[in-house]
Amino acid sequence: MTRPAPKAKKNKVVKAWMDAHVSDPWVKEALRRGYRSRAAFKLIELAERDRLLTAATRVVDLGAVPGSWSQVLRERLGPTATIVAIDLLPMDPLAGVKVIQADFREDSGLTAVNEALGDGKVDLVVSDMSPNLSGVDAVDQARAVHLGELALDFAKTRLQPGGDLVVKAFQGEGFAELRRAVEAHFSKVYVRKPKASRDRSREVYLVGKALKS
Repeated sequence: MTRPAPKAKKNKVVKAWMDAHVSDPWVKEALRRGYRSRAAFKLIELAERDRLLTAATRVVDLGAVPGSWSQVLRERLGPTATIVAIDLLPMDPLAGVKVIQADFREDSGLTAVNEALGDGKVDLVVSDMSPNLSGVDAVDQARAVHLGELALDFAKTRLQPGGDLVVKAFQGEGFAELRRAVEAHFSKVYVRKPKASRDRSREVYLVGKALKS
């Protein structure tokens, strides 16, 4: 039996992904409603279930590209809210959102966010940051946990007491430790898997409610 060439196999995988993507009902609904990606519905579900946006007026969006979470924040919080979004990749401008292209893992990225916020505390930190995948599960999981830890460290310093945190995580090595770290600083912590998350993905979100003073 003749085996397909590696390039042919790769093209077949890409085509299968594209077919699944364009037929995805969440993708279709995002297009219909003008959201930049299906991820918007993840934040919408989390926000409604855990009352994240009820009193929020100052929010930081970590790992913001392509900007669908910032769109939801602007839509739900209105024009007077302060929203700061950061990502390593360029993001198209979004009215009412301060967009920063920088590496949040570096001091320069953290400094840029803090400068954009000024001295005031924030009400909510959301993080949809994901690592660049190497294909090595142990490496990718460690990188994902590290990003979660960075989001938590930032939330501990910039959230006002009673503020909330949403951080993407992946079930696997280090997840339990990250969850315990969040639990140490928030009154309640929930593990959520929004309906818009793909079933096959290990992706979940840790929702920390009410930062302890």
